[in-house]
Amino acid sequence: MKGLEKALLVDATGKPISQSQNTKSNDWGEVSEFCNKVYMPYTVIPLQKMSRPNAVMHSLKVGQITVTRFSYGAPIYLKDFSNEAGNILVLTTIKGYLRHMVDKLNTTITKPGQSFVADCSRTDYWLTGDHTHLQLNLTIPHKLMEETALKWYGFIPNHELWESKIKFGGAGTSWIALMEYLVNSISGLENPLRDNRLYVHLEELICHELLRNWAQGSGVNLDKGARSAAPYYVRTAENYMETHAKDVPSLGEVALASGVSVRALTGAFKRFRGITPGQFLRERRLEGVRASLLSALPGETVTQIASEWGYVNFGIFARVYRDRFGENPSHTLGRAIKTNL
Repeated sequence: MKGLEKALLVDATGKPISQSQNTKSNDWGEVSEFCNKVYMPYTVIPLQKMSRPNAVMHSLKVGQITVTRFSYGAPIYLKDFSNEAGNILVLTTIKGYLRHMVDKLNTTITKPGQSFVADCSRTDYWLTGDHTHLQLNLTIPHKLMEETALKWYGFIPNHELWESKIKFGGAGTSWIALMEYLVNSISGLENPLRDNRLYVHLEELICHELLRNWAQGSGVNLDKGARSAAPYYVRTAENYMETHAKDVPSLGEVALASGVSVRALTGAFKRFRGITPGQFLRERRLEGVRASLLSALPGETVTQIASEWGYVNFGIFARVYRDRFGENPSHTLGRAIKTNL
């Protein structure tokens, strides 16, 4: 836990990390504005009348994940987290404690070194905190976690996982070790473009480790769940689309190669993967074109590489690529060419 005590405060050399916003505040309005920006809209109720916050507010983006060091500095009750924001909260206690809603009948407390996850896009959630609480929090888009599950396990878990709110972590666990690695890695980075590869690496590490802990705590078996239960023709279709992603096969071609009808294949994908075959193919193509951009040599262009992967409308391609990876394809290519010189 010592590695988290100064999280987002100083870099590896001990130099203070600069922040673009105020890092302390005694104004409820200013604190709420910060929270709405880095977390999502929600309701804050002070548990002591006429109290004022003594807030600590530090934040840093790691790809699509927002990392915050935060405390209200006052006892609070939080509720009505926005479902529309589409975000997952992962709260790791550094000091004090938080009490979290697990379900309508049960709560749990996180003490220093313990974490709690709630998908506010899929379930209701509330918590209370004492005046000494201090947190290292992660705000993760639900969409990013779905993409991680699809990439690593081949399907998107259903509501059983996303609606589960669990406590996990603790001193000496791999999750806390990862949080310490995270804050040590990002401390002092000043050029997000230059360090984008590190951000992508950290983003994937965090999401996969969170998914693993979340599934274990929820009783969801990712390895023997929907992926292994899927019919052979679903796995055949996945292999076919991965092999022929550059050729942009039609749904009819994929179904023919799998030995079933388009309707049967689409229904099985929705049941066992939580997505359509088209969504699976689009993800494989985006990953493929990104790998080609990252291995590009001087003289190669985005248009050339995208064309090789079957993209025709380059404006739409650039938008979809940016939404998926958080940067323009030209930025990926430019960085890769500099590296490959």
